[in-house]
Amino acid sequence: MPHVITQSCCSDGSCVYACPVNCIHPSPDEPGFATAEMLYIDPDACVDCGACVSACPVGAISADSRLEPEQLPFVELNAAFYPKREGKLPPTSKLAPVLDAPLVHTRRGGPLTVAIVGSGPAAMYAADELLTQPGVRVNVFEKLPTPYGLVRAGVAPDHQKTKQVTALFDRIVGLPGFGFYLNVDIGTDITHDELLAHHHAVLYAVGAPDDRRLDIDGIGLPGTATATEVVAWYNGHPDFADLSVDLSGERVVIIGNGNVALDVARILTTDPDVLAHTDIADHALDALRDSRVQEVVIAARRGPAASAFTLPELIGLTSACEVVLNPVDKERVLADLAESTDALTRNKLEILSKLGDAGTPITRPRIRLAYHLTPRRVVGESRVTGVEFTSAGADDVVGVPAGLVLTSIGYRGKPIRGLPFDEAAAVVPNDGGRVIDAGAPQRGSYVAGWIKRGPTGFIGTNKSCAAETVHNLVADYNEGLLADPAHKTSALQRFVRGRQPAMIDADGWRAIDDAEVARAGDDRPRVKFTAVPEMVDAAAGAARPPVHQRLLAGLRR
Repeated sequence: MPHVITQSCCSDGSCVYACPVNCIHPSPDEPGFATAEMLYIDPDACVDCGACVSACPVGAISADSRLEPEQLPFVELNAAFYPKREGKLPPTSKLAPVLDAPLVHTRRGGPLTVAIVGSGPAAMYAADELLTQPGVRVNVFEKLPTPYGLVRAGVAPDHQKTKQVTALFDRIVGLPGFGFYLNVDIGTDITHDELLAHHHAVLYAVGAPDDRRLDIDGIGLPGTATATEVVAWYNGHPDFADLSVDLSGERVVIIGNGNVALDVARILTTDPDVLAHTDIADHALDALRDSRVQEVVIAARRGPAASAFTLPELIGLTSACEVVLNPVDKERVLADLAESTDALTRNKLEILSKLGDAGTPITRPRIRLAYHLTPRRVVGESRVTGVEFTSAGADDVVGVPAGLVLTSIGYRGKPIRGLPFDEAAAVVPNDGGRVIDAGAPQRGSYVAGWIKRGPTGFIGTNKSCAAETVHNLVADYNEGLLADPAHKTSALQRFVRGRQPAMIDADGWRAIDDAEVARAGDDRPRVKFTAVPEMVDAAAGAARPPVHQRLLAGLRR
């Protein structure tokens, strides 16, 4: 009964380290790990111990006999990653090498204190790495009243297993030395220099919050938006709760075919009664119940072999939704399949080759994949009525009527006050996470996650990225390169509350979390608050520790 990794894989490598026979690859020490769409379990080497099941933070691993029907393709997919051995037993070895935790050398003046700006996966993995050492103090700052970044506001509501990684993050929040400063905007409420005056170092893990914009005529018309804005809308992000998402037309066009485009298309064509059992925002669920959308067209500039979506996401999409192709695109798929030699690409093309014909009558909301379409302009007077494309190899213009046009062409980092910024790459210049300004390290300033490396990888990719930054930060501290804070640790909370009286701490977050879960009843994981005042009010109801406990906590800090 070998175990199988499914489409919920986050690629953080926890399963690799837990496996006693080294049967999960690529591992973090192998070149392919950073770019792998998922990890794979060797069915011949697996000893059925189940260690990987308990180690996986998103519940993505199951015994092959316990898979749901839509997960069955992953049995063959896992096995296909490994070469045939003609009856020979697979090699086994010791556990994959684990990077040693950074050893902090104690020194006079108090413990190492680090501020982390942002609270998504990169931030939480960095906090976890730092807090392996006794005495270290980590304070996580987040401009929203709720933490965890794209895990809360970016993962699709019907991917609840992926959101299970928040259980790991909640455990980190409970570690000694961890502090939450939510609803605090660094750069507005507090400057970078002020934050550095209270810490040895400031580590920015703020992601890439902006969308790459498509520069064509009509892109600003009512009825246009970005796919990531729609993701934030249906996930209840307070900045996008009032976004106008018009679903009164029969067709939506999404320009770009990465995983985000597939997520949005799937949500727009899924039965609202199914979504009603998720944590989708109520305002989005109401809009989807009234939706008249019958088809979502996902348009890509390049051909099928260059599809940007990952194989696991494609398998998940085709198992949950009706996905079709025009005959001309089916021919392109078959042509690419005949020429492709890459195993991963061939697997994608094999699935695409089996999709239905777009010429059949529409009986339920469906998704159509379209290729070799370059957007020329968005059509409409007072609002969107469609998109014009130019097609590869043809001089004519292809018009696609639509009531809503979304772009999904990637994320982009934005400048951070007090730090240098590379406009071309949209990242903070750095060397292994050390911020570089004019060719020299900017002492005390570090980055991790997408603002460090660009918007690449998966949730778990941030683990190794954050570990690299933390190791370099600790090395700088041990070498005496980081100045001691100008203020005592105990002064920080008073200072922050002076600037932002509505600051929310870990107890406040737990109160919000508990209130959202309580609002849901038994058939939903939670009903989210979607307005900041609601969140602040819920946090205000947090039970406060007795005075003597708060005093002792202050002394320990």
